[in-house]
Amino acid sequence: MNHLFSRRAWIGVATVGAAFLLGSTGCVSLNGAGASNPPAGFTALFNGTDLSGWVGGDTHDYRKLMAMPQAERDALLGKWTASMTEVNPKTGKPHWYAENGELVNDGFGAYASTAKAYGDFELLVEYKTVPRADSGIYLRGVPQVQIWDSTEPDPQNLGRGKGSGGLWNNSPGAPGKDPLVLADKPFGQWNQFRILMVGARVSVWLNGKMVVDHALLENYYDRKTPVPATGPIRLQTHGGEIRWRKVFVREIGAEEATRILSSKSNAGFTPVFNGKNLDGWTGPLDNYEIVDGAVRCKAHKGGTIYTKEQYADFSARLEFMLPPGGNNGLAIRYPGQGDTAYVGMCELQVLDEKYEEVTKSKLDPRQVHGSAYGMAAAARGYQRPAGAWNFQEVTVKGSRIQVELNGTRILDADLSTVKDFMANSPHPGKDRASGHFGFAGHSDPVSFRNVLIKRL
Repeated sequence: MNHLFSRRAWIGVATVGAAFLLGSTGCVSLNGAGASNPPAGFTALFNGTDLSGWVGGDTHDYRKLMAMPQAERDALLGKWTASMTEVNPKTGKPHWYAENGELVNDGFGAYASTAKAYGDFELLVEYKTVPRADSGIYLRGVPQVQIWDSTEPDPQNLGRGKGSGGLWNNSPGAPGKDPLVLADKPFGQWNQFRILMVGARVSVWLNGKMVVDHALLENYYDRKTPVPATGPIRLQTHGGEIRWRKVFVREIGAEEATRILSSKSNAGFTPVFNGKNLDGWTGPLDNYEIVDGAVRCKAHKGGTIYTKEQYADFSARLEFMLPPGGNNGLAIRYPGQGDTAYVGMCELQVLDEKYEEVTKSKLDPRQVHGSAYGMAAAARGYQRPAGAWNFQEVTVKGSRIQVELNGTRILDADLSTVKDFMANSPHPGKDRASGHFGFAGHSDPVSFRNVLIKRL
């Protein structure tokens, strides 16, 4: 829930994993798994005996926390952590404590936050709570996977009756906000979550039933900005006792993350590059080469190669790999001649995240990776290192263009509304309704593979 309906608000978790591919039920057997005896590939976040590995947390923007001076940040974390072990005078016990292999919270005190930040991950956790309880799990410090009493009256129409597991702080009507099914067990029984987070894409299974299907987690602190690329996992306190056990995490690598993202909702996509030659493409083809199933711009060459087919509204999926300081672009609705950045709808930048550092140059925000060149700036910080493959999806509908990089939406812009252009250079092609799709080489050996397009 948000601040309007809770005495305390929420904070967050981290990452996602390959369990996306482990079967339709989302079940991961924890039979025989003790508090500190995780399944293969997982690490125990709770050792069953104490709070090692955990610090205090609160509803606080993780980016702002990390931007604090070290001394100020340490003082705040120290205050939160001390709150966890303060003794509740009514019970004579700390707000957080270990008991019989369970991590217990009395409903008060700071949140339990992993000291480590996570990127893409799979989280397994069991919880048991009491009537009228209200809690949640923050992902990368962002609220939250909701836990509450589905049997409690709901005069404010918050959605309690739909059950736990939804991304409650997503906008009304947004995918993932409400769970797909009611999967809570009766009070007194243990519930099991399996949570996958790849980029900002989250899938949740509660007691073996999928309740969130690959939905984007919105950034509660600033909805115009994506969730952080890394951050802590937090267990919320919210006024009612909740017990946690078998808290296990598995970090997901880049290749697995790409498999998860590329396997989801692939229906309707058609390959436009066969991995062997440039059949179906035109333009200065001699300036590109095929290497290990990828098309690569030759060093010191360039120009825009493009599909012979034209597209109006479409989604494109592809993988790309950049050398240090590498520069290329995606030609969107390109007319077949001229500079696609100006005569096409746009050129979507394909640029090394560390371009400025490598080239010792300064970029306009509308030049960074994923930006509609010179018109709309993309969010930074979601690209993998140079030399690694990245997964990107681009969706073009009318004048609106969206870019999702490694599972995080970094651009969502309506180009028809752009009035301010970099260097005051207009883009006469921005309102084009159709055109070719292509690669705009700029002398660097940038590679592309697994290029698919779906007409919308």
